[in-house]
Amino acid sequence: MALINLSKKEIHCKIVYYGPGRCGKTTNLLYIYNAMNNQARSKMLTIETKGERTLFFDLLPLNLGKINGFDIRIQLYTVPGQVIYEATRKLVLKGVDGLVFVADCLKVRREKNRESFQDLHRNLFEYNLTTEEIPIVLQFNKCDLVPTPIPTLTKEELEVDLNSELNTKVFEAAAIKGIGVFETLKEISKRTIHYVATKHLSINH
Repeated sequence: MALINLSKKEIHCKIVYYGPGRCGKTTNLLYIYNAMNNQARSKMLTIETKGERTLFFDLLPLNLGKINGFDIRIQLYTVPGQVIYEATRKLVLKGVDGLVFVADCLKVRREKNRESFQDLHRNLFEYNLTTEEIPIVLQFNKCDLVPTPIPTLTKEELEVDLNSELNTKVFEAAAIKGIGVFETLKEISKRTIHYVATKHLSINH
């Protein structure tokens, strides 16, 4: 749930990048962070876990306008993808306002994508939330590996696995090169701000 800072006239929206281990969540955030100037972002904080990192930082994207006179500050988070960090993933989802599910285009990762997607549903349910309520977009990452000797999933296969019920917007990406990264962020930011504005139309200021 968005936090309202009355003294600074800011609304803080929380967007979480979710997905299996090593799918490109951290790569997305690092690319965004390094592309932004110091005035538009806070310091990046990192929680190190064995083989994974949880990253988070704030953005103040002035081009997104205001909600009832309040500036919008977006907090971007990743979650550790490995199965053993389920408790951490659940904790990071607390108070989420928008989601990016990052799927891995490698065929050997297909089951990991599905497992992570089901894990997302379970963890949201613990907070009485669903993907029908929370804004969500999909990013199919590592599309730059097509064609290669490494077997990859087609967009159609990923759509069947992850988007048959959501029917949400999909971005093909190569996060390590920055392809599709800001397009994904722009779309989820717009949807999240609309969602938050709808919930907080009665803000007094």
